[in-house]
Amino acid sequence: MEFMLKQHTVICKELIDKLSKYNIISYDEYLCLINNRDLCSEYLFKKARNVRNKIYGNKIYIRGLIEFTNYCKNDCLYCGIRRSNKNVDRYRLSKQEILDCCNLGYGLGFRTFVMQGGEDLYYTDEILCDIVKEIKEKYPDCAITLSVGERSYESYKKLKEAGADRYLLRHETANKNHYEKLHPKEMSFNNRMRCLNNLKDLGYQVGAGFMVGSPYQTEEDLANELIFLNQFKPHMIGIGPFISHKDTPFKNEKSGTLELTLFMIGLVRLTLPNSLLPATTALGTIDSIGREKGINSGANVIMPNLSPFDVRKKYMLYDNKICTGEESAYCVECIKKRIKTTGCEIVTDRGDYKEF
Repeated sequence: MEFMLKQHTVICKELIDKLSKYNIISYDEYLCLINNRDLCSEYLFKKARNVRNKIYGNKIYIRGLIEFTNYCKNDCLYCGIRRSNKNVDRYRLSKQEILDCCNLGYGLGFRTFVMQGGEDLYYTDEILCDIVKEIKEKYPDCAITLSVGERSYESYKKLKEAGADRYLLRHETANKNHYEKLHPKEMSFNNRMRCLNNLKDLGYQVGAGFMVGSPYQTEEDLANELIFLNQFKPHMIGIGPFISHKDTPFKNEKSGTLELTLFMIGLVRLTLPNSLLPATTALGTIDSIGREKGINSGANVIMPNLSPFDVRKKYMLYDNKICTGEESAYCVECIKKRIKTTGCEIVTDRGDYKEF
């Protein structure tokens, strides 16, 4: 038995070396690593850190997150702000409130602002473009990232012309059948993929991403995620554990695990070495030092919350979300100290994607 374990460990390390060298292995090889992750996780994380540091140094980039609306027209089965959840205290930030968040963030050293919200029909192209233009005029040295879901090609084009630099649109799963188990019938996997391709065609830095441990997900699905990411090559990849919300159909589903999420971060770093890879808030929610562990697994982005104090608890995508009661300045200083324990440092930088 001991001999077999050693043999499997050697095979896994050889596969990690192969992935590190070529940035791709076969579906079966990815699956082998995922199924034997307990034998090789530390080896993977060391490789992932080395690859990240070779490209980005020990720099961790911060993005100022502004959760500007929790209205959403969609009814995704896993999401706490889904349309049919009547327990949500809905809110929308005004243009001035969003600008106030940017002003606060700029003073704290943020050079990227992430406007994230539900798919809220109130925010038309005209309204969003006006907000984006004013942020760009006031802070021309900053990048603007939007995360407002599925929109038309024409809408994405207008927002890009207004000054948006990046767009986050997590695909959640690369398996069409799995996607349909997580979303209502009116939502389309094909449209989600069409949106991602449109964003890339328009010249955005594009972020995709998926949940780890979501209901009905298999290890085979996770292996396929890596194949999909290698083919699509997003600039940013948001990976976080699934965490249930008490007011959704998945309220009794088991949450994703820290160890599997960290392992997937390490695999993504070797598959897409120059990607911008966040250590998500969800990681910090399931483990008190989850974001630090994410950094040690190969991540290089942190997204502290700049939203007004009185709305943070209202943007509850999943239960027990952290940092809903901290002032922004305190939160940033706390994160800086915590990141230092990983041997990395927070930098005041736009943190742009680096081409090879």
